[in-house]
Amino acid sequence: MTAGLAQGDDGLVRCIWAAGDPLYAAYHDREWGFPVSDDTRLYEKICLEGFQAGLSWITILRKREAFRRAFEGFDPARVARFTPKRVERLLTDAGIVRHRGKIESAINNAARTLEIQREHGSLSAYLWRFAPAPRSGRLTYAVLRTITTSSESIALSRDLKKRGWTFVGPTTLYAFMQSVGFINDHLDGCPVQEPAAAARRTFCVPA
Repeated sequence: MTAGLAQGDDGLVRCIWAAGDPLYAAYHDREWGFPVSDDTRLYEKICLEGFQAGLSWITILRKREAFRRAFEGFDPARVARFTPKRVERLLTDAGIVRHRGKIESAINNAARTLEIQREHGSLSAYLWRFAPAPRSGRLTYAVLRTITTSSESIALSRDLKKRGWTFVGPTTLYAFMQSVGFINDHLDGCPVQEPAAAARRTFCVPA
């Protein structure tokens, strides 16, 4: 087996991080690395990457539906109106990650999302300005293990922080970029690498 790949219980080969849990496998096969243009989903992913800090991504995946219920489907216009009383209620919700700073960050970033939408027309149009050109050449496990940020994730982090966003460090945003198809980090030999690349080739980058 090529380094960085593993065979799941269903007999399919995947990037090694996705091989141990059916929820991970489904996320890997259908979402990770595929381009996203919907503002609500992009805001959600930034929030969830922030909640993931210090935790495993499988923890967030298992709580994702509870997060969606708690945060009104991650509609930024609704979340931006959450009050301190609502924060206290969320801190009692065992279905989500009960971290005051991260909850308050999601609310703050909802308001900042609305500002970007007014300035750029959509959050998507703003964010995709920071997407790198599709990678050329092979991506091995040895190389991927050395990558935690990129010049683009650093630039995006810097710009978002200037705009008042929180929990948007370069490492968090690199993971975000991987998850929404700005970057295709499926390894060489992963059968999802080419479908993700094909989706990016036919994707219409928001203007």
